[in-house]
Amino acid sequence: MDRRSFIASAGVAALVAGFHPWAASAANDAPAGPDDARLNALFDEIFAEALDASPEFCTGLGLDKGARAAAKSRLDDNSDEEMRRDLARTKRRLAQLEAFPVDKLSEAAALNREIVLYSLRNSTVAPERFGIDSVIRPYRIFQQGGAYFSVPDFLNDAHVIADRADCDAYLSRLEAFGPVLDTDSSVQRARSERGFTAPDFSVDLTLVQLRKLRDVPAEKSPLVLSLTRRAAEKGIVGDFGPAAARLVEQSVYPALDRQIAMMTQLRGTTRPGAGVWRLPDGDAIYAAALAQATTTNFTPDEVHRMGLDQVAEISAELDAILRAQGFTKGGVGERLTALNKDPRQLYANDAAGRAALIASLNEGVKGMYAKLGRYFSHVPTAALEIRAVPVEIQDGASNGYYKRATLDGSRPAIYFINLKDVGDWPKYSLPALTYHEGVPGHHLQISLAQESKDIPTLRKISFFGAYSEGWALYAEQLADELGGYADPLERAGYLQSFLFRAARLVVDTGIHVKRWDRPKATAYMVETTGFAAPRSQREVERYCTQPGQACSYKVGHMAWVRARTQAEARLGGRFDIRQFHDVLKSGAMPLTVMEKLVEKRSEAAAG
Repeated sequence: MDRRSFIASAGVAALVAGFHPWAASAANDAPAGPDDARLNALFDEIFAEALDASPEFCTGLGLDKGARAAAKSRLDDNSDEEMRRDLARTKRRLAQLEAFPVDKLSEAAALNREIVLYSLRNSTVAPERFGIDSVIRPYRIFQQGGAYFSVPDFLNDAHVIADRADCDAYLSRLEAFGPVLDTDSSVQRARSERGFTAPDFSVDLTLVQLRKLRDVPAEKSPLVLSLTRRAAEKGIVGDFGPAAARLVEQSVYPALDRQIAMMTQLRGTTRPGAGVWRLPDGDAIYAAALAQATTTNFTPDEVHRMGLDQVAEISAELDAILRAQGFTKGGVGERLTALNKDPRQLYANDAAGRAALIASLNEGVKGMYAKLGRYFSHVPTAALEIRAVPVEIQDGASNGYYKRATLDGSRPAIYFINLKDVGDWPKYSLPALTYHEGVPGHHLQISLAQESKDIPTLRKISFFGAYSEGWALYAEQLADELGGYADPLERAGYLQSFLFRAARLVVDTGIHVKRWDRPKATAYMVETTGFAAPRSQREVERYCTQPGQACSYKVGHMAWVRARTQAEARLGGRFDIRQFHDVLKSGAMPLTVMEKLVEKRSEAAAG
């Protein structure tokens, strides 16, 4: 198949070619096949097995209650042995689904089967071929990965505190945190012996964050304060603070000390370089990561060239806007840098400035909600909170990210923004980020899938990076069409966001294939996009340790734009943008499936 064609499994491609255009979006109205119920029962078994294997996943979805209440007192098993057990479970489920006959399934159920198969097959690649957890996250401990990074955030944001039992469960999880840290250390040491240690600068960032978590009195640890604050807010009486502080002092801190010592030692042994080319089978790992992140078979050179072409095209459009606004000196990147430093564009770099910035984001979300009815037939009801990234992990965290709500609505969705330096966020750049992470971006897309009655639960929580990140970037474009950018400079911020994602294609492939170092990649980002050097460097450091992921945005965006353009061309005046966006109700899927589904729907609407 031509590399410029989007790919999925052969089964998906064949099935979608004959797929009824309305089956996925109106499954409840379509007749069920004789074996649909049996397939859905198998999906439920797979989902239940995933919940049983991951108490953190269970909590994240709000399902740690009733028969699964015990999950709320446990953390995940992060051992290599569990990775191998999980691989065995996945292969067993794959065999069951592959053997499941499709002749008595409805079209919607058959499509669900193929999409789940696609996901399960992908999940076997990293552990089976490379002996690691993920090709996109090949290091166990790095500046954005490891229990030290995820568990405090998880306990604070996902573990709901509503009664005394929740507080006791929190303490049980806190007691488990130390052993989990030690398991991470053991796995990382074994991986390092095989050459899988993060780059030196990543280890440095990791050590800064480990020490920041460690170097406070136990009673003032965020791990303790999260519990005591939330218990007090709920009026729950108990001696939780001293109990939590003892666990931190006696179990968590010693484990952190051991991890700090180990990472300090590994810092001196890690191989030079920034990209995964430095790892065993590094080229194969990057090829697999790029394929999984984008659901394409583009070569790295093709992605690199695609990025350069997009950078040139978007820069030309930005040039015209900036010149019209009086910014004429230097290249586009230089002019954006000058705009970034304009005092009128900056919030104060203090607590008041941070509060004002988050308040402005909330106003932006509220304003966009009022416009969504023009482009969407249904607007999800899940609440969205906007929070600053916790201080203890902000050094290595992404600039912005989204955490989905629980399925039962017990915890809202959260949009995090990294406010380590408010200067990273000039006012003109913020609306695009909010439309990406909030509405009509990740929050709308993921919430619509979670609220859908047309797809099984297993598919509601599935993730395809190119679909979701491509949608979020496309959502920034929709916001432009809906009048979401108040003036030409805010629109320049939106185009700068697009330029940033195009530059990622160049940088990610540059790092992992062309062997760019971190300074070269950072300089390219600053010169091309005009983003501040600290912000650009944090992004580059993320790309170094999460190969391929950054490419999912622009590749996915182009697929969404292409699908819409083709539908508009086919339907002409009969094109209905609300009906086009109803494809979101079918849940996340490989891009080839989405494009074929839109094509079939358009054919049916055209008569």
